[in-house]
Amino acid sequence: METSAPPLEPPTALRERAEEILRALVGSQSARLRADQWRAIEALVVGRRRALVVERTGWGKSAVYFVATMLLREGWGGWRQGDPLPSTRSGEGADGAGPTIIISPLLALMRDQVAAAERAGIRAVTMNSANSAQWEQIESEIRSGRADVLLVSPERLNNPVFRDEVLPHLAASAGLVVIDEAHCISDWGHDFRPDYRRIRTLLAGLPTLTPVLATTATANERVTTDVAEQLAGRAMGGPSPEVLVLRGSLQRDSLHLGVVRLEDAATRLAWLTAYLQRAQGSGIVYCLTVSAAGETAQALRAAGLEVATYTGQTEPAERERLEADLKANRVKALVATSALGMGFDKPDLGFVIHMGAPASPVAYYQQVGRAGRGVERAEVVLLPGAEDRAIWDWFGSQGFPPPERVREVLDALEAADGPLATGALETVTSLRRTRLESMLKVLDVDGAVRRVRGGWLSTGEPWVYDAERYARVEAARKAEQEAMLAYERLRAPACRMAFLRAALDDPEMPEGWRCGACDLCGGLDLPQGPDAEQVGAALGSLARIGVEITARRQWPVGMDRLGLAALRGRIPPERRAGTGIAVGRLDGLGISAALRELFASGEDGLVPPALRAPVLEAVDRLADLAWAERGADESGEGGAASAGIIDAVVIIDSRRHPQLVRHLGSAVAHRLGAERLGVIAAGGEPGRHDVNSATRLAAVARSLSLDGWGPDALERLDGARIALVDDSTDSGWTLTVAADLLRRSGAAAVHPFVLAQES
Repeated sequence: METSAPPLEPPTALRERAEEILRALVGSQSARLRADQWRAIEALVVGRRRALVVERTGWGKSAVYFVATMLLREGWGGWRQGDPLPSTRSGEGADGAGPTIIISPLLALMRDQVAAAERAGIRAVTMNSANSAQWEQIESEIRSGRADVLLVSPERLNNPVFRDEVLPHLAASAGLVVIDEAHCISDWGHDFRPDYRRIRTLLAGLPTLTPVLATTATANERVTTDVAEQLAGRAMGGPSPEVLVLRGSLQRDSLHLGVVRLEDAATRLAWLTAYLQRAQGSGIVYCLTVSAAGETAQALRAAGLEVATYTGQTEPAERERLEADLKANRVKALVATSALGMGFDKPDLGFVIHMGAPASPVAYYQQVGRAGRGVERAEVVLLPGAEDRAIWDWFGSQGFPPPERVREVLDALEAADGPLATGALETVTSLRRTRLESMLKVLDVDGAVRRVRGGWLSTGEPWVYDAERYARVEAARKAEQEAMLAYERLRAPACRMAFLRAALDDPEMPEGWRCGACDLCGGLDLPQGPDAEQVGAALGSLARIGVEITARRQWPVGMDRLGLAALRGRIPPERRAGTGIAVGRLDGLGISAALRELFASGEDGLVPPALRAPVLEAVDRLADLAWAERGADESGEGGAASAGIIDAVVIIDSRRHPQLVRHLGSAVAHRLGAERLGVIAAGGEPGRHDVNSATRLAAVARSLSLDGWGPDALERLDGARIALVDDSTDSGWTLTVAADLLRRSGAAAVHPFVLAQES
């Protein structure tokens, strides 16, 4: 790897043309290329080399590949001082290179890049799951030379149609290949994605002189070395190419970093509310979970702030609208998960607040890098929560599965006569769908399986579980978590930006350097705690009780392979549960803290005093829902607690909390004026909750029964409207199967009621 800086040279015709393109790209006649921008462009265009650029957010990495694209398309590839000047572009002449392929991880990033390209007259197109109907037209534009740039997601690289029918032509004719957010290639990176590892295969199949550029703003020395080694993979028919690595300073003068440690969620929310009411400009509030983002946004709106929620569950069209609203300052903030991250470009973003800490300083730096790109001052504040470590541990548990789970899947594929779909593979392993899919992607990259139309095939190639590697990655993750906790605990004379720069192995940070801009250096003065009135208002906004539970409507595929062929297709309405209520979510704010404490204790007994009033409030909400679903044609007037809305209460026998569920059932029955009708028995061994949908359903279906119900109880069940009580719900299958039992035995309606929704 080459990293040394070259001597400065006088401008050439090539550099003069590069800066003309840059000025058009950024819309400024005073724009000039940075030294390392020019060095990267020259390496790509003249040397047709491979390069890795690790530079801070806002440095101008996208300018490198867009300027290089235009130069290559115009025929400057391989040009040297004294050569004739190119006079035509590739679409109009024979000397220009083929289109650039940009592998980019997010649609938001693609949208910003397409808009930037258009400013310089570069025709950029995308191929993604949202525009598959246009693929044929887009491919035609690429083949004919009308498109200069194609942006694709890493996941698209292994779509069977794209991989087998589109990608070979593109790889053979590409003028430049760009890997954006290249830290995703490395399983040492903070946002590793299995599909990114497939890029190594793409690079190995490129013609020898195809230039390749990888860019990222967030890579420490270990990630940088790993990515560079992967870039140096042997090109088709040639030796391993030398990789030019350019790393610059990660210092961001505009960022003013601070940490405020507060005792609970309500106090943090009160602080955040007061901060946003006085903050200049607009920004992003990051939360660690979807639930926390929704609850935080709801509370901020109740306080009169114009905010919106942006998570992985937000529809693509809605994401685009929300991004536009934030860029136009039509909202004060987007309350987001990490779904709003890499590549989102709003130069005047004034603040980034974290309600809970990301799991590593590298991930934190990546997210705060959204702020202050085009303004002199942006405030970045972390409000750590007591629940952060538990959330980190949960996400960490979703890593690569143990060897016995991997072997289950490989054995099933080896024994199959043809491809098996992911749904079918769920019936041979206990892994949840998302974890199974991630594992299959890794196995695909490793050559053990192959994705084809209709599912997955075994390649028959030997595969060894690399336990040592996975243990090293896990140890690195734990070390990064400890580093994040150390960042939170920093005290003067330490410096927060110096800590982050050191965590990312900034090659240009002087010894003893301090930023002069953070809360420890004196550049940021933050209020340390809200007053009692503000906390009271936050508590009120978090006091809303009840999360609606929507009934399952479809059995998983492949249940016949588990001996449960009757559970197939759609669940008929006459066997389905109605809408139910959970008192709260385990991963949220407000009442969630009391629920987490109850479930973490492992104790069984009466409903704790702190939850009794919320339980009664949630029962009233359940009655409202049951009333609404019953229909106004059955009754005229009535209130939420009107007698007869719910006729009886049935509880599901609980292995973890038998006394708790019985006490809860009695409270629900008393509040509704309903009789306690019976208990649905749960036999056999306890079912696991960390398994996939089909496996969980099979265990539940074999466990629950109405055995022991006498003729009198079954007769009273006929036509009754039931409140079905359990301690918690996760997959939803326990409530679904229990409701199915009750409906098939004559119940007119079943409305679930639980203390906690677990996910």
